[in-house]
Amino acid sequence: MSASTAGLVSLVGAGPGDPDYLTLKAVRRLREADLVLFDALVAPDVLALAAAAEHVCVGKRAGRPQTSQAAIHDAMITAARSGRRVVRLKGGDPFVFGRGGEEALALAEAGIPCEVVPGVTTAIAAPGLAGIPVTHRGVAGGVVILTGADAATCAAALDALPADLLTVVLLMSLGTRSDVANRLLARGWAPDMPAAMLLGAATSAAWTWRGALAELPTAVVPADRDELPGTIVIGRVAALPLALLGMPPGVTVSAAELLPVAPATHLP
Repeated sequence: MSASTAGLVSLVGAGPGDPDYLTLKAVRRLREADLVLFDALVAPDVLALAAAAEHVCVGKRAGRPQTSQAAIHDAMITAARSGRRVVRLKGGDPFVFGRGGEEALALAEAGIPCEVVPGVTTAIAAPGLAGIPVTHRGVAGGVVILTGADAATCAAALDALPADLLTVVLLMSLGTRSDVANRLLARGWAPDMPAAMLLGAATSAAWTWRGALAELPTAVVPADRDELPGTIVIGRVAALPLALLGMPPGVTVSAAELLPVAPATHLP
């Protein structure tokens, strides 16, 4: 079958969990799909939108049987060559630690039509839903997104970061949080630097821990939450007590309520 008659593969971002955060195009592709190859952390409510499709889990979880990346490539290519409409459904955004780039390259090499449907990355959504803006004027002038799944790159990036300037967001790093915290402390980050762990963002099981960087290694995750996807935030924005979520329209808060920490003098 030629590329012109092959089925389409859509690399779709499922967002942080709640189907309300899907894009309209993502919903449309799910409803049109013949086959959905989905990651382990995709919520059932999202999958339910692809009611007419075959659902196949190809997710990867640490310490558990996994579908190899090569097998995922083969499944997409084989299905598309038979004319099927395939959705490769990923948590968050396909191109933020979702291996979407690898899959797009494999499809291009095979001559398979492919499109990317961006999703709301958990790196931004999870903090935001917990009232933590990853940037804030006078507090954090930028954000660095890392993953514990690539230990060498993560370590090198942490070593290069200036203390008390940027927000650090870590995905897939709950198990390595002690290494991360100790590395930053050894590089001169303040022990009382605010930090947060955000589990199950955009779900009814959402759980948040806030504390200091020095407390991060020993922070206890409840037993009924340790299977949830987690995001770690390190930086002074984690101390902002934003109480805006759920407020009635028109309600405002003072600057003092939003920013109890002194603004950094070296930021504009």
